Amino acid sequence: MNVVVCVKQIPDPADPGALDPNTKTLKRDGKLILDESDSYGVEMALQLVDAAGSGEVTLVSMAPNGEVSGLRTALAMGAAKAVLVSDDALAGSDALGTSKVLAKAIARAGEADLILTATESSDGYTGTVPEQIAELLQLPSVTFAKEIAVDGSTLKVQRQTEAGYDEVECPLPAVVSVTAGVVEPRYPSFKGIMAAKSKPVDQVTIADLGIDAASVGWAGAGQEIVEIAQAEAREAGTIIEDDGEAFAQVVKFLDDLKVV
Repeated sequence: MNVVVCVKQIPDPADPGALDPNTKTLKRDGKLILDESDSYGVEMALQLVDAAGSGEVTLVSMAPNGEVSGLRTALAMGAAKAVLVSDDALAGSDALGTSKVLAKAIARAGEADLILTATESSDGYTGTVPEQIAELLQLPSVTFAKEIAVDGSTLKVQRQTEAGYDEVECPLPAVVSVTAGVVEPRYPSFKGIMAAKSKPVDQVTIADLGIDAASVGWAGAGQEIVEIAQAEAREAGTIIEDDGEAFAQVVKFLDDLKVV
């Protein structure tokens, strides 16, 4: 079974850097790390390949400056190879532009039985890229997967909902977004880290993928960030001291909020 996992390399949340005052977007000129949201998809892909008994996991990513640090982490986990799209013309790409690039990169990666993504990235939170990729590739799409199983040519997914989960079946190949926290991503071993250094990363440009520069980046973006502002500071909470009747104050507080 061959699984492609779309992974995003993002600035370290512990030190995210700064916003560009001109473009109003996050600067990405430093070291990037694997988005934690994508580590769950990588782990699920590795487990599916292990269960199938054959096949491999291929990573697909889009990042500036030929950045591979995050990819090497996923390769160290056990992925076999990666396709990295890196091109100055991609700066400013919106969700649809990103989806166009990833769809082409997935096709370049070879025939895949399954494509996995995160539900949304930790630095973008659009939540639309997986569905757009599926539409561009003309494949079925299943979102919010908490468990995935393959039965022949049929994909069986437990799709997480607010009330529990739906049981969904669809034919392969398909695009599935994986909910964060549903599996425990493995830690790369020392052997895996060393092996990752020699695993192939196919670095390509948009020209290699046959993509018109006018359809991606700032030139092709259908959205624009017009303003950024500092988040409002949180107000101090209410402290209730328990004198034996604190429950009454809690009930009144909740009643004032129209919660009860």
